Amino acid sequence: MIPESFVQEVLARVDIVDLIERHVPLKKGGANYSACCPFHNEKSPSFTVSPTKQFYHCFGCGAHGTAIGFLIEYAGVSFPDAIKELAQQVGLQVPEEERPDPARQAQSQSLLEITARAAKFYREQLKISPKAIDYLKSRGLTGEIAARYGIGYAPEGWQGLRSVFGEQYEQPALVEGGLVITNDTGRRYDRFRDRVMFPIHDQRGNIIGFGGRVLGQGEPKYLNSPETPLFEKGRELYGLHQARQSIRESNTVVVTEGYMDVVALAQFGFGAAVATLGTATTATHIQKLFRQAERVVFCFDGDKAGRKAARRALEASIEHLADDRAVRFLFLPAEHDPDSYIREEGLVAFQRALNEATPLTDFLLRELRGDLDLSTAEGRARLVFEAKDWVPRMSAPILRAQTVRSLADLAEMDVAEVERALGMEPGTKGRPAPRRLERQRVVTATRQLLRLLSARPELCLQVPDDIVLFLPDETEREVLQLLCERARSGAVISLTAMFESQSDAGLRNLIADLLTTADEEHVSEEDASEVLSDTLRALRLQAVKREIETLNKGGLNADEILKLKALFTQKKQLESGQKPPV
Repeated sequence: MIPESFVQEVLARVDIVDLIERHVPLKKGGANYSACCPFHNEKSPSFTVSPTKQFYHCFGCGAHGTAIGFLIEYAGVSFPDAIKELAQQVGLQVPEEERPDPARQAQSQSLLEITARAAKFYREQLKISPKAIDYLKSRGLTGEIAARYGIGYAPEGWQGLRSVFGEQYEQPALVEGGLVITNDTGRRYDRFRDRVMFPIHDQRGNIIGFGGRVLGQGEPKYLNSPETPLFEKGRELYGLHQARQSIRESNTVVVTEGYMDVVALAQFGFGAAVATLGTATTATHIQKLFRQAERVVFCFDGDKAGRKAARRALEASIEHLADDRAVRFLFLPAEHDPDSYIREEGLVAFQRALNEATPLTDFLLRELRGDLDLSTAEGRARLVFEAKDWVPRMSAPILRAQTVRSLADLAEMDVAEVERALGMEPGTKGRPAPRRLERQRVVTATRQLLRLLSARPELCLQVPDDIVLFLPDETEREVLQLLCERARSGAVISLTAMFESQSDAGLRNLIADLLTTADEEHVSEEDASEVLSDTLRALRLQAVKREIETLNKGGLNADEILKLKALFTQKKQLESGQKPPV
């Protein structure tokens, strides 16, 4: 494993501007550089590179990272290879990797090697399995498409993988990789048996898991790898690795529900399809899709299950919309899924159906309307009431305004009346009404603290140990602790290095946000301590208010009444600007 100190040294020596400019033409603008994003199609530049922070960020698709991250995302190389390439550029020698212990080894490269060996075994087994070959042929698949997607076959035996791994079959890594199961008696057996196997790739092309389709009768019909150190269902999309080129060419990605939908569409000439992995569409899926294309079409069956899946996709999408992006929903006839539809109707008909897919706003209004009788005042009132949990959350301001106008027409109300009913202040960009502002202020005060400390790390030494208790968000608490611990240890605080040292997606996203927004805290050196004190007092005040609100919800005993009185005293002192009571 490459030491973190070496990673930091590489980042300190590499110039991210020089690196990115070799691949993407950059234009100087003020302190930063800009370009059209290399990770999604766009007409006007939203991709910025900061030479001072050594960080890139796209305000369009959300892509962000260091020089290491750029190489991984743009060139598709692994983390170690990115480090080696950058180290070579700046004349550094990568230190000899430390000998990993078994647990670390099971969670790193060895797991990728194990899944790759298993995938090769499944491909070889497909070649000698007439029934698996007949099944794929019956679904209209050719050997070329099977090879493109690495489709294989897991034989019927209980321990088919033992022929591949030998004594290694008994090692923990095969269980951690999801290939082998250990029962209560300690006996091991293959997870996948008598199934057509679909390898699941990450964006760099590594095999990180599998989906298996049973042959003949049996349950479950589809079986996925479990969550492993390599594989999280809520983050990955089947077929994205193979579809990237087609997606870029068409600027469209189609999201289906199954592996066979993806490969069948590819077989008949449509290569820009992906599938969720036995789970509902997540916000992470949406962000990943919008990095690839400006138009996302969810293609689901027209039955009850398909509409339920579409509603979940709507829920995941609504807070990640932009006015230059489009989300649509295609519902196929009840007797069809994408696989059967393109085989029966052909590519031209499928393309026509995509072009006629329902826009997100139309689908949303149709769902909200349901079976309401809009000829009655009660029905129209109910429609607006149902919209309260949806429309204010739309992140695309122009699209949200258009949706409000359409809702007003259906409800026979003025736009301003609908905005007030939705808890949006008329004429604003959907700002919530006062009932939602308290939570927003808590987030703002916390972020203000983190931005202030990021911009002026020397202030970390003035932060009391107990302030972490007043931050309601776990990720923000963890970043605060990281900042303060590094400051107290005398280490130089580098957000860029902190970003690369974290594996947790939530921590990385928050640190990335701080890297792109810390400059918004324009605080002079002489005012810094006072601003810090005000921010800490605001956090304490918000925590006291939350505690008061909690106590006020039910009947109080004598001790709780005394505690409430003490809290009101603290609240009064904090509001008056006094030092918080000990």
